[in-house]
Amino acid sequence: MSAMSLEKESLKKIMQSTKTQKIDTEKTTGKLVAAEVAVVTQSTKTKIGTRAVEMLSNKKAYAFLKVVLPPMFGILLFLGLWTLISHQTPVLPGPLSTFKSAVELFAHPFYVNSLDDQGIGWNILASLERVALGFGLAALVGIPLGFMIGRYEFVSRMCAPVIGLLRPVSPLAWLPLGLLVLKAAAPAAIWVIFISSIWPMLINTAVGVSKVPQDYMNVAKVLNLSEWKTITKISFPYVLPYMMTGVRLSMGIAWLVIVAAEMLNGGAGIGFWLWDEYNASNYEHIIIAIFVVGIIGLVLEQTLIAIAKRFSYE
Repeated sequence: MSAMSLEKESLKKIMQSTKTQKIDTEKTTGKLVAAEVAVVTQSTKTKIGTRAVEMLSNKKAYAFLKVVLPPMFGILLFLGLWTLISHQTPVLPGPLSTFKSAVELFAHPFYVNSLDDQGIGWNILASLERVALGFGLAALVGIPLGFMIGRYEFVSRMCAPVIGLLRPVSPLAWLPLGLLVLKAAAPAAIWVIFISSIWPMLINTAVGVSKVPQDYMNVAKVLNLSEWKTITKISFPYVLPYMMTGVRLSMGIAWLVIVAAEMLNGGAGIGFWLWDEYNASNYEHIIIAIFVVGIIGLVLEQTLIAIAKRFSYE
């Protein structure tokens, strides 16, 4: 083999080796670039994810503070005013002494020393029992009567003057009549609750029935539906929001009336207990009774709102 041939072969080998190294270098560089891009992409994703989490956390914190802070400020303002007034009026207990008295009071809420000396728990249960009976009777009478008044014009015209005459009467004006007829304090209190709480349910139900679109009633006639099916399938879903508004108003009136009725009637009950504590000069207990009445009233209203949402047809 000549020297020329050897040189050519050597050059070819060198060129092939250079190309191979160049290809390997390009592959390595590509892999490094891809790895760097992947790292940068992952880092960007991580930063974006972190920012999204931070934004979501900030939104949740803002929403939480928006819900919690206003009531807290309201409560603190109320306690501050109460403390200031109690300092100006020494006979009025302050928040701290009332809280201590409440802790002692609710430590034994169901003691019984005599018929006139029972724990606050028994008095609350007695009031709730009277409210349940009076309100239940009002619902049983008021809601069906409201459907009849709203459905039939003759019944509406017949009942209008009676409702207009009796509805404005003060609840406590009915108490002497109840004592005269029923001869006992507990039934008289239930009667006062019944006659006071029936009007919102009756009137709101009647208004709801009267607002049912005439087209719905025409469809019921075309389908030849019975009166019961017309009420249950057409009127009731439409009337339910009106009816539940009346129920909520009636419950508020019932719980409002029971305290005044029991203060006058005597016997077990939160109203009687409040008046008895006033006569015994337990002024902290008077404030506790006010809070108890308010809290129970709030719980009853929120329960009715939850029931209304549960059975809403919207």
